[in-house]
Amino acid sequence: MKKINLLAAFAAIILLGTTSCDNKNDNPEPAAPTMSSISISGDEKDYSATLAFSQGVYAQNDKTGNLNDASFAISINGGSATIESMTVSHTAGESIAVINLVMSDYPSGDETLVVKPASATSIYNESAKAMSADQTQEASFDGNIILIEDKGDGTGTTTWTANNIYVLQGLVFVNDGQTLTIEAGTIIKGRAGQGENASALIVARGGKIMAEGTAELPIIFTAEADDLEGSVADLDDGLWGGVIVLGHAVLNTVPNEQQIEGIPQTEPRGIYGGTNDEDNSGVLKYISIRHGGTDIGEGNEINGLTLGGVGSATIFDYIEIISNKDDGVEFFGGKPQLSHIIVAFCGDDSYDYDQGYRGMGQFWAAIQGFDRGDRLGEHDGGTDPETGIPYAIPQIYNVTYLGRGDGAGKRVITFRDNAGGHYANSIFYSQEKGIDIELLSGECSYTRFGADELTLKNNLFYSISSDPIFTISAADDVDPMVAEEANGLVAAHFTAEGNEVYDPGFTVTTEVFNIIPTNDVSGNMATIPVDNFFQTVSYKGAFNQGTNWAQGWTLISKYMGN
Repeated sequence: MKKINLLAAFAAIILLGTTSCDNKNDNPEPAAPTMSSISISGDEKDYSATLAFSQGVYAQNDKTGNLNDASFAISINGGSATIESMTVSHTAGESIAVINLVMSDYPSGDETLVVKPASATSIYNESAKAMSADQTQEASFDGNIILIEDKGDGTGTTTWTANNIYVLQGLVFVNDGQTLTIEAGTIIKGRAGQGENASALIVARGGKIMAEGTAELPIIFTAEADDLEGSVADLDDGLWGGVIVLGHAVLNTVPNEQQIEGIPQTEPRGIYGGTNDEDNSGVLKYISIRHGGTDIGEGNEINGLTLGGVGSATIFDYIEIISNKDDGVEFFGGKPQLSHIIVAFCGDDSYDYDQGYRGMGQFWAAIQGFDRGDRLGEHDGGTDPETGIPYAIPQIYNVTYLGRGDGAGKRVITFRDNAGGHYANSIFYSQEKGIDIELLSGECSYTRFGADELTLKNNLFYSISSDPIFTISAADDVDPMVAEEANGLVAAHFTAEGNEVYDPGFTVTTEVFNIIPTNDVSGNMATIPVDNFFQTVSYKGAFNQGTNWAQGWTLISKYMGN
């Protein structure tokens, strides 16, 4: 009996050992590979999608072969950009593959990259297990360059964020009823193109733009080619259009609604003018507009900032327009109020108003240099008729206008076409010709002067070659004696109204344009109107001694020498 039990026990031990060995060698084969994650990066039209697998993978079932273009089915869902070309980088046995993409255009931000195996036999692991053809990974083109193209729907009510760069393809409108918000630090670029292919941002009547940058994070409008690191020369102009704001404020033209220049006559969103002088088109603050003014046809270029029938409730503060091929700022009627504006190196006039502009301005600067620019101020009253009402009589205080100097043959300001206006507490520096007022046989800008609706008070002038600085420009049919009397009255206005020839102490060379006064520019001040818009200050010109509000956020500040 004991003998039998010992044999049984021995048999049990052998059986147990055999079972244990079998369990120890029972290693399951690895599961089929999967795609575990994807990430995408890049800009403009070049992107890289990094695809991670759960284990090392191969193109063949014998543990050989790099994955390649034929290993995947890759597509784009949504948006307007498509894949122009694609290459796959991978080493056999690695768990990472990189898909390099060249897009047909800049992604709009609505595109999604979709990656799948090409088939159920295109991707293997080392055990010859194939990846399921149902595997999918997706990635969006967020935080990159976004193409903005208007197909009639405008921008919509939306926000452009600082993590993206927005590229304008053609004319892009903020339509009636839409609000475009632009975050501080956002960059907007305009594509090159002329005529009907010109690129510009237009805020239509009833639309609103809320673009509030800061001194640390300005909002920059520039050309598509500009990487902001020197790819475009500072003085390059005409590379795209500009910024246009249209409103419902009053014009002095017939009819009182017009089509803004630069927009095709067939585009109804280009209309401006109306009956509401307090119209509100939004906010533009700490804005830099660079390299604009493309030709829209027949030698007609877009201004850096165009304001058509804009109302007084719209806010414009701290705006730079630099290297625009045409005017810096042009006003077509309305009552917009602008402060802390600097215009530099533009091809035509710095500040141009027409069609009954009646707004307010304070702390305006203009810098002509590098043989560029016509008048610092071209001020017209009306177009059709020139004597239309309301008259153009804006109030402008604390400007600094730096001209091209003797020999260029340019004027500080021209008042014509029945324009009036009030300039006070300002500095005008270095121009061959001074300020002229048109005299016609009928109603004209000299009429506005006689009615005290055109005044020049308590201003400083220096290095203005013409003498007298204030003159009339008489039409050929004006009686010479009338012209002589008018010239005498206008010239006498210089001293009678507290204007002086005085050096503010600027530092100006062929490449430095420092318009911060080093001499005392206080005292002998005209009374500043009591209004919520105007600031009461005790100095003349756009800048006080030792203070440069353009520093840092503007491109022109690098030329101001401090």
